[in-house]
Parts: sequence; structure tokens; C-alpha cells
Amino acid sequence: MTSRPILQQINIVSNDFEAAVGFYRLLGLDVNAGPPGWPPGTGGRHGDVASDNGIQLDIDNAEFARIWGHAGLKSGEPVIGFSLPTRDAVDDTYQALVAAGHPARLEPYDAFFGARYAIVSDPDGHNIGLMSPIDADRRLTPNRDGRPVTS
Repeated sequence: MTSRPILQQINIVSNDFEAAVGFYRLLGLDVNAGPPGWPPGTGGRHGDVASDNGIQLDIDNAEFARIWGHAGLKSGEPVIGFSLPTRDAVDDTYQALVAAGHPARLEPYDAFFGARYAIVSDPDGHNIGLMSPIDADRRLTPNRDGRPVTS
């Protein structure tokens, strides 16, 4: 496994989820759109497209982006996602980028989808997501704040 970041994902935060899914389907992509309102009670919508080259396109509405992004991501703000080999590599890379003066958008945290995740901005203000491998044992159903749903 490489220790260098690997371009893994582009996430689009869409103002109109159904229109975005329709556009990418018309473009010829096989969009897997999840059920409306997941996680329950949030109004979140998520869709994804796996490509032959390994880069994934995700489409989220603003409600769902608030759950995983916490950083006030707005419609039209894509997140360019890079995978890193370990959870510690996410923390170390985030710290190195912030120490070099790049703006922090979201400090590293254990995300509901089972990965360590963080967001920084590049010199032009683009959102750069840093993500560890997903650990299925760390997955959970979040509430609208991204915190675990408790019974």
C-alpha cells in the first residue's frame, strides 16, 4: 500500500439532488441513489457512481453534506477526496497542511461511515477531503449532526 495520497473521490454538494442525479444519468452514468431521508429524520440524500478508473463521484444534498462535512459545505462546493493509508496518516497530513498555513475546514474525526476524515482548503479555496480506509466495525447511523443515533 502506498503512503502517498490517492485521488479517490469527487463529492458534489447539490442544491437540487434529483436534478443532479438526472443530469449524471443523462450523461450516461449509473447513479446509485440511496433512499430519501437517510439517515432517518434528516432529509439527507446521497448518490454515488463508481468508475472504471477507481475514482468515485458522490452526489449529496446540503442536508447530507452537513452530516459528514460539519464545515458548512454549501451547494456548488465540491470536495476532492484523497485516500490515505491509515487513520494516523489522516491526522498527520491534516496537521502538516494546517501547520503550513492552509485553512482547516474540518478537524480529523471518526466519521459515521467508518473512516477517519478531515477537510482542508487548498491555496485556491478548494475543499480537500482526507480519508483513511473504511473500517466496517466503526460504521454507525448518524443523526443530522453526524453523531451516533442513540436509543
